Amino acid sequence: MAGGKLGGGGDDPITDINIVPLVDIILVVLIIFMVTATYIVKPAIKIDLPDAATGENLEPTSLGISVAADGRLLLDGALISEPELKAKVSEELAKDKDVVCLIAGDRAAKYGDVVHMVDLVKTIGVTKFAMNIDPNQITVVPP
Repeated sequence: MAGGKLGGGGDDPITDINIVPLVDIILVVLIIFMVTATYIVKPAIKIDLPDAATGENLEPTSLGISVAADGRLLLDGALISEPELKAKVSEELAKDKDVVCLIAGDRAAKYGDVVHMVDLVKTIGVTKFAMNIDPNQITVVPP
């Protein structure tokens, strides 16, 4: 019975747990998470905000308005007409005065269509809006 433990032919049960494969898998998952976490974070401008003893966490209402290359309008990804868009923005503005409109224009969209959307939301009463851009496509022209 000298070869019983090595050959596995003995009647002794396996009582030790081998955790080396588990540790290997966890380390691989950790490395994958660390590498992909850098791609999830969007670039932003760091702002040092002042502290205050009182304050509330407010969830701002934001509406994503997109102008497609052919001039179609999309509100939060759903196709919408201009009168429906006006009604929806007015409705959200009645609920929350701090509505933020995120306006995105397709690269092939007419400049006038995008400017019209900015003008439209401003005439309805929205005071906060932003233009979506792709930071990877920005080219800086030297002075």
